[in-house]
Amino acid sequence: MGIEVTLDIMLVKTKTSSRELANVIGMTEANLSLLKSGKVKGFRFSTLEAICKHLNCQPADLLVYQPDEEAEGNS
Repeated sequence: MGIEVTLDIMLVKTKTSSRELANVIGMTEANLSLLKSGKVKGFRFSTLEAICKHLNCQPADLLVYQPDEEAEGNS
């Protein structure tokens, strides 16, 4: 699996809409949607910082590491 983005959970916890967050951090709603769904390969630390600042959270609140099942078997 790798890194899982849990931004959608933080949006619910903070009662923040995707539209509001996108406007505040200067990102389109479409790109924010891609980020929320985990369909991006990476994003800038400045974007992560802006999200954390607005949601008053830590990066660990937005990202979770899920090891691949194959990797677990090879350890």
